[in-house]
Amino acid sequence: MQPHSAALSHEIPPYTDGMRIGLLGGSFNPPHEAHRAISLFAMKRLQLDRVWWLVSPGNPLKTAQKPHDIVARAEAARRIARDPRIDVSCLEAVIGTRYTVDTVTYLRRRCGGARFVWIMGADNLAQFHRWENWQRIAFEVPVAVIDRPPQSFRALAAPAAQALTRYRIPERNAGMLAASKPPAWVFLTGLKLSLSSTVLRNSDGSWKS
Repeated sequence: MQPHSAALSHEIPPYTDGMRIGLLGGSFNPPHEAHRAISLFAMKRLQLDRVWWLVSPGNPLKTAQKPHDIVARAEAARRIARDPRIDVSCLEAVIGTRYTVDTVTYLRRRCGGARFVWIMGADNLAQFHRWENWQRIAFEVPVAVIDRPPQSFRALAAPAAQALTRYRIPERNAGMLAASKPPAWVFLTGLKLSLSSTVLRNSDGSWKS
């Protein structure tokens, strides 16, 4: 097990060298069963050992949305996870960033022995080209995109997907993604979920932890 200080243990979950870890970032405002389903699906299809939920202080692309307290969101996420292979971290709040590129760079520097895969939904792939320094993200860590109908066509036709076309690996080889040298990405189909945090927030005008 990698040695971590007491303070660091709160931002980086326990891991061992060679461990295959999926990174699922988001505001988790609120966390919901789809987050759990995506994580379990990714673990199976990508042959991951763990998935880390990275609860963000806020989404830079959703400036009009004020997220609830990050501690409350993290606690709610732990209740939703209900799986010892899913860890919840407030890393981005600790290191002072809201940008995925900073998070990925930090984790690769601090956890050099781990094999990370960034997990995102097809809706995020559709706007990936708007993320801060998105090209660097793609060249830092393999990416798994989870199909999210009806976003599929829009996502695969988006600028980032088109720019990275030659780095896409066949879905049948998804289990090799964590060991692949980036840039490398895969589009995973078969999980049909439409639940989202936005829907949950808007359904009754409230947020419940």
